[in-house]
Amino acid sequence: MKALIIEDETAAARNLAAILRTSAPEVEVVATLESVAESIEWLRTNPQPDLLFMDIHLADGDSFRIFDAVEITSPVIFTTAYDQYALEAFKVNSIDYLLKPLNEADVHRALTKWQRLTSAERHSYGSRVRTMASARHDREEVFLVHVRDRIIPLHREQIAYCYTSNERVTAYGYDGAAYPLDRTLEMLQATLPATDFFRANRQFIIARRAVKEIVVWFGSRLALHLTVETPERIIISKARVPEFKAWLKAVHPDE
Repeated sequence: MKALIIEDETAAARNLAAILRTSAPEVEVVATLESVAESIEWLRTNPQPDLLFMDIHLADGDSFRIFDAVEITSPVIFTTAYDQYALEAFKVNSIDYLLKPLNEADVHRALTKWQRLTSAERHSYGSRVRTMASARHDREEVFLVHVRDRIIPLHREQIAYCYTSNERVTAYGYDGAAYPLDRTLEMLQATLPATDFFRANRQFIIARRAVKEIVVWFGSRLALHLTVETPERIIISKARVPEFKAWLKAVHPDE
């Protein structure tokens, strides 16, 4: 059995590979990939593996974006740190997942489950995974923001950008209003549609409607100016520039 690991944490990838060597020597890890972009390229140019271990949150975005670019026919076992929203989606759709840190018993359980599935059951499972992946972008249109003794509905089209500082995440509207959120940027990245929102760096998720101007910055990086003020300059790293430009071209094809 050939397996592909998609995981951007080196230690976690090595741990999974070591567990497979010990508890499932029949499984050959054909590649370990670290990003959405790298995974899309690999899956487009290589035969699909028998099994795919996929982390949810990768350095360059939500791994569900891979399903938007490639038709994945391989069975998928997701791996994740504790993510309340992802786990709820997995349970509702009966999708298999492994909670980090991974251990040998859980990996063995997942593999045993797969070996017992019939061809028809595997096909049905794959359909559920693809349906869940396509629905991720539409699953939450309104966020409930708790401010003192009030609950304020925040529609996602109101969000110009999300910003994290000192382990606190705040969404900012186009009117400059601030809305404290009780989730991480990683959770928001998994919820907000990738067509409309982009993870610029570790501090910012930006809405495409909010992008006002792009400036070439030092070291082939980009600096973004939004239609609203931001607490610090938004910098796109050199490595992320091609992905950012592709995202802009996708939503503004005439530019």
